[in-house]
Amino acid sequence: MSDAPLFNEIAKGPPNGRAFWRMASDGVRVRLAHWPKHEGTTGRGTVLLLPGRTEYIEKYGLTAAELAERGFDTLIIDWRGQGLADRPDEERALGHVDDFDEYQLDLTQMLALAGDLDLPRPFTLLAHSMGGCIGLRALHNGLDVVGACFSAPMWGIVMSKPVRPLAWGFSWALHRSPWKLALSPGTARQTYVLAEAFDDNMLTTNREMWDMMRAQAKAHPELTLGGPTAGWLFAALSEMQALSRLPAPNLPAVTWLGTRERIVEPAPIHSLMARWPKGRLEILQGLEHEVIMEAPEVRGRVYDSIEELAEGRMATTAA
Repeated sequence: MSDAPLFNEIAKGPPNGRAFWRMASDGVRVRLAHWPKHEGTTGRGTVLLLPGRTEYIEKYGLTAAELAERGFDTLIIDWRGQGLADRPDEERALGHVDDFDEYQLDLTQMLALAGDLDLPRPFTLLAHSMGGCIGLRALHNGLDVVGACFSAPMWGIVMSKPVRPLAWGFSWALHRSPWKLALSPGTARQTYVLAEAFDDNMLTTNREMWDMMRAQAKAHPELTLGGPTAGWLFAALSEMQALSRLPAPNLPAVTWLGTRERIVEPAPIHSLMARWPKGRLEILQGLEHEVIMEAPEVRGRVYDSIEELAEGRMATTAA
């Protein structure tokens, strides 16, 4: 374990945050960061924050600061292939893994760091988008958390009916070939927040948070990521299909989903949460993909649910 860069000037996280390098068992170096709770607050344990595809540690500095005010430590990771973690190719703009099991190797290092730092229990999972896919697999693997809070989890990807079989065929044909690092059709090398305008963006309805994400991307473009590779697409489709065949894990969980979701597929989320015996689905009217990047009152509702999970008092019926 050694210190890694943490760009506090754009993260705006709690004081005394630290970042670390960790080496996964296959030799890939990932970056993690720990932000402590605020002094004087009653400790509620540690939030294990699993970000989505294209994301990076600093994007969640404000989230960690708001959780710190509620007594939570936060531990977060740059997955392989994004942020400052090792990337598989000189073409750093493209996100890639050969298999989603690789992300579990990264998560193993996250848990090892939590032990090395002796972070306070209980551990509560907060997982967004692709992090929700990785987190669901981890729960099936026995991840030691008291509950899980999902934000628009990637248990399916939005595609039209004609495109879906083409996506499977395209990605299957290339995923074991030298062309596995080819950019997936319909995606771009430039990161989304710099390529698109705020109006009708698919991430957030909150201009302040949108501007924050753009400012971060401009200040440190090395953190950003463009579209996925064909290999990543096949790995993602395969993992989501495999997870859909499994029963719901036996622990409390709450999932947050906006009615304007256009990135991940809502149907698998509704399906899994309907059969999650200790689960609750919260629908947010008029919101997009990133509910943690919305207005303070929305973020506050998500944090309330994390407190409920950490303290073992989550109701299974949406408020």
